Amino acid sequence: MAQNHEYETGAREGTRVPDVVFETREDGEWKQVTSREIFDGRTVVLFALPGAFTPTCSSAHLPRYEELSDELAQRGVDEVICLSVNDAFVMDAWGREQGASKVRLLPDGNGDFSEGMGMLVPKRDLGFGNRSWRYSMLVRDGVVEKMFVEPDVEGDPFEVSDADTMLRYLDPEAKPATDVSLFTRKGCRHCERARSLLDGRGIEFEEIVLDGALSSRSLRAVTGRDTVPQVYVGGEHIGGADELEAWLG
Repeated sequence: MAQNHEYETGAREGTRVPDVVFETREDGEWKQVTSREIFDGRTVVLFALPGAFTPTCSSAHLPRYEELSDELAQRGVDEVICLSVNDAFVMDAWGREQGASKVRLLPDGNGDFSEGMGMLVPKRDLGFGNRSWRYSMLVRDGVVEKMFVEPDVEGDPFEVSDADTMLRYLDPEAKPATDVSLFTRKGCRHCERARSLLDGRGIEFEEIVLDGALSSRSLRAVTGRDTVPQVYVGGEHIGGADELEAWLG
């Protein structure tokens, strides 16, 4: 059901973020971090979500911000922060599980920051108690410049607080890098050529090497082809090394 929290998009734009103290963990020790330490004199993108380890947060919200953190940094963002009403131990464990190295996971354990933002909502029907509503914001020198707040509808809406929307706000002409997958086999010279073509353009890619665990039958099932390399860009099948070279121009 909808949360019915009365929050108007943009209500906090032009105002300072709440002045609170976050109880965090660093190198196995407790460390208090204040809002002013995080936001003052800096440009920060913060996105908030209902909970660590939850489906949308783990499969889409955090991973895409992790992927686009460098793109955001190139547009003047000093830090990308993921905030949730979870304790420091949970946030640290989730960060490790997600392999998050670029996004800072910030625990709002008592919900003080979320409450100060007017974004603390009841999730008692899920056994969560009070949690943050899903939103993102751009903060410059402690002042909220722009907020993207998810609509107050049933379920767990995820329409406007994503990383791509924030990137487009910062740079309407931005074209973030697309996921590239490369199927290869050891000893394949055409595979090496495909790698060199991608490396030469500075394109990051995930390489899937056919071995005992991933057979030629699996390759046919996924790509419809029997030969390697096979290249996919943003889910689009490009083909082998010759097709990749033509696609790159």
